[in-house]
Amino acid sequence: MKRVAGAVVGSAVGDALGAPFEFGPAGAFSARFPAPGAGVEMCGGGGWDAGEATDDTQMAVHVAESLLEHGGLDLPDVFTRFQRWAADAPKDIGLQTTDVLTRGLPWDQAATAHYRAGHRAAGNGSLMRATPSAVYFAAHGRQATMDAARRISALTHGDPAAGEGTAIFHDLVRLALSGADPLEELSQTLAAVHPGHRERYAAILAPDWHPGQATEVNGAVWPCLGSAVWALRTTRDYEDAIRAAIDLGGDTDTVAAVTGGLAGAVYGLAAIPARWTEPLHVPLPGGGGRTLRLPHLLDLAHALVERHR
Repeated sequence: MKRVAGAVVGSAVGDALGAPFEFGPAGAFSARFPAPGAGVEMCGGGGWDAGEATDDTQMAVHVAESLLEHGGLDLPDVFTRFQRWAADAPKDIGLQTTDVLTRGLPWDQAATAHYRAGHRAAGNGSLMRATPSAVYFAAHGRQATMDAARRISALTHGDPAAGEGTAIFHDLVRLALSGADPLEELSQTLAAVHPGHRERYAAILAPDWHPGQATEVNGAVWPCLGSAVWALRTTRDYEDAIRAAIDLGGDTDTVAAVTGGLAGAVYGLAAIPARWTEPLHVPLPGGGGRTLRLPHLLDLAHALVERHR
């Protein structure tokens, strides 16, 4: 349970820490906070209050609550929750997600229509929200958890590349929750990736890959996932992994959210500093005016484990 809570809370913490540095330069976090605790790291800024999580965590919570209320994956319900969220004026919502959710098309057509219109739909928007579903399906094994990831991703991201990246993340979290080292079993995870996408993901997940080698900005699914795995691989604890992720610059909230989900599953809840969890809060557009805090996220994590057994 400590790893599960670490994953759910860890993703939200990374999101909130990274938000004020979004689209900023590399190294900005360490320049402002050169040592752990050197200042109030949950600083807010860029339109975000201190400790405020973004759309990454908001959408993740909506996925989690749908899974819990329906006892499994109800794709039309998840899509409806996303639409309700988008209509409730969230502070930050991606252009692609906005287009898909406001097209007025059914849940199983909207993302495909967007992809056919532009053929550019491999953003990290389905990866950013994947931690709760990775936790929920973890006990079902590799094939089931990766398939669930693809199906949830396809609600907003018609490019199969986004689904494959989200599926890899699901399996890495599954492995970490079992106590395994997900990096040691990457070859098995990659073997379950669709052959048309396997080579590209193998390249960005290789031990010698560095985010500086990315051919796209880290708002795309490949460098976002690759950067999170790189941050986990090149550090020794949750705190340093998050620092490394944010210091990459660019889409800092999402890279840190993905990193936080992985690192939280590896190191557990106790590895996340209290100075980061105490101010954490998740305003929830489309959720009846609620704001979730640490106790709510811990309850959510517990329920995700208990309800799918």
